[in-house]
Amino acid sequence: MAKQKQDTEALVASLAEGMRSEEDLARVVMALKKQALESMLEAEMEEHLGYSKHAPEGYDGGNSRNGKGTKTVITDTGAVELAVPRDRNGSFEPKVVQKGQRRLKGFDDKLISLYARGLTVREIQGHIEEMYDTTVSPDLISRVTDQVLEQVRVWQGRQLDPTYAIVYFDGFVVKVRHEGVVRNRTVYVVLAIDLCGHKQVLGLWMAASEGAKFWLQVLTELKQRGVEDILIASVDGLKGFPDALEAAFPQTIVQTCIVHMVRNTTNLVAWKYRKALVKDLKTVYQAATEAEALQALDRFEAAWGDRYPMVGRTWRDNWERVRPFFEFDHAIRRAIYTTNPIEALNRQLRKVVKTRGHFPNDAAAIKLLWLAIDRSSRKWSHTIHGWDLAVQQLKIQFGDRVDLSQYANR
Repeated sequence: MAKQKQDTEALVASLAEGMRSEEDLARVVMALKKQALESMLEAEMEEHLGYSKHAPEGYDGGNSRNGKGTKTVITDTGAVELAVPRDRNGSFEPKVVQKGQRRLKGFDDKLISLYARGLTVREIQGHIEEMYDTTVSPDLISRVTDQVLEQVRVWQGRQLDPTYAIVYFDGFVVKVRHEGVVRNRTVYVVLAIDLCGHKQVLGLWMAASEGAKFWLQVLTELKQRGVEDILIASVDGLKGFPDALEAAFPQTIVQTCIVHMVRNTTNLVAWKYRKALVKDLKTVYQAATEAEALQALDRFEAAWGDRYPMVGRTWRDNWERVRPFFEFDHAIRRAIYTTNPIEALNRQLRKVVKTRGHFPNDAAAIKLLWLAIDRSSRKWSHTIHGWDLAVQQLKIQFGDRVDLSQYANR
């Protein structure tokens, strides 16, 4: 191993002596890649025939080498022309660069990575041509990125955990061509926090409109994929959602996002009054108990009711979806106070779709969004802040519904 390392270092030093620019480095890399691939093809041919080049076994009338053909393959560092050995019987089936193969795997991965970052097909074409002096067609890019559709199908149907602590439901609009007309379609994202405090995206759905029937289909699908219980659902006024949730998961607590409540009820407040009004409104949702919160709401309406009566009225009309918040201590409140976890994810998803005027179909939109989710979720390995304390409170609040044994073998 030490000698191999020394030989490698000596080779690198020898190659570096003649290089004076990045272009020189790129040429050397491509030359090494070409030599390595051709050497592997020769080794495969030798294994296929059972004897080395120029060995006497090749003159006995059996199968033997029959010159070389040329083919160009696209690698992750550009196009390279290879001399591919042939045999007289035509039975040689190389594995390192298979018959008909025009791209090595690293190149496909690069295309998919660029697509996942939100680049359009035209932008990917320009990037590949500029960086690797290689031209790729829009059809090739589409075929390569369509390879992930099977992964999306598997991901969308994968088995889920029996219980989730908190599940966030939210959506945003994308434009999709349908029957020759570009229409608004809403993408619904379901993000969960499991009992170990890790985030998971449970699925993506697209619909022209929402309602109890749509949400019941989503929730029924989650049940079919193994979800038996959701402790807390955090939402922002999704139409028909509470009714659907009550039908599918009757024990689940539906909690309205406090941040959205504040934002929605202060949008019509004049800017010069907003800071003072929000300060007084904090006394409501930061109260220690529901009784104290209602007293604070009485004081708020006494101070602001004449000027902005709709603010206090909105809070009272939605109180049944606000009140669960006060049943929990700070550790849980911190998690359900806002739908920020899913909003942060949706902001990243909006970034990758904003460069698209519209998508040709639903599958194209889902493909891009799944790639963006896959890329983002690789950074979610850590437990959310303060979860150790939060899960203990959940065990007290929900009892046997919090069963950590499901994670014992993970």
